[in-house]
Amino acid sequence: MTGKTINPTRMELTRLKGRLKTAQRGHKLLKDKRDELMKQFMEVVRRNRQLRAKVEQGLKEANAAFTVASAIMGPEMLEQSLLCPRRSVSLEVGSKNIMSVNTPVYTFHTEGGDDALLPYGFAQTSGELDAALEKMQEVFADMLELAQVEKTMQLLAQDIEKTRRRVNALEYVMIPQTQQNIRYISMKLDENERGNTTRLMKVKDMVLQEAHHYKQ
Repeated sequence: MTGKTINPTRMELTRLKGRLKTAQRGHKLLKDKRDELMKQFMEVVRRNRQLRAKVEQGLKEANAAFTVASAIMGPEMLEQSLLCPRRSVSLEVGSKNIMSVNTPVYTFHTEGGDDALLPYGFAQTSGELDAALEKMQEVFADMLELAQVEKTMQLLAQDIEKTRRRVNALEYVMIPQTQQNIRYISMKLDENERGNTTRLMKVKDMVLQEAHHYKQ
């Protein structure tokens, strides 16, 4: 099958050897990239576990404080106290390059000052509501980083899979096929060379026989 699809010439042999060298070099570079991506991915996974545990604990504490505040103040008073927030948050989205993968970087800025965290007076509210809002403020930055880390995990995983497919295609398809074609052409060229040598020897023998015949 191979012999029918390629031309067994020295030019083709040289071209295939150059292609094989390029493929082997690319294979090594892609394997190195895949390994480094896996290293980065595992670091992000560890950070994700830490942040998720921290965020879940923070939200649990904040919800508990809100539950106590609601029981003390009543749901209606709690809702009225939070109707008019005095602090606003703006979000900026940047990017960070990890092994040619553009991953997101989220940064938030608050407007209104630290004294604007509590958008109500203290006369008819409970300290538990203050604690709940402070807990939510503490966990917000971690929630944002968690979103950033999870998106980074997704993008790295996609690039790892893409790189893995390329490595496998080179390792199990392109490089073996190219090596097989090189062996085939080399074999054919050797056969042709032996055939030419045999024909030259026969011609030489015929010339010698004719020369001997004329001498007689």
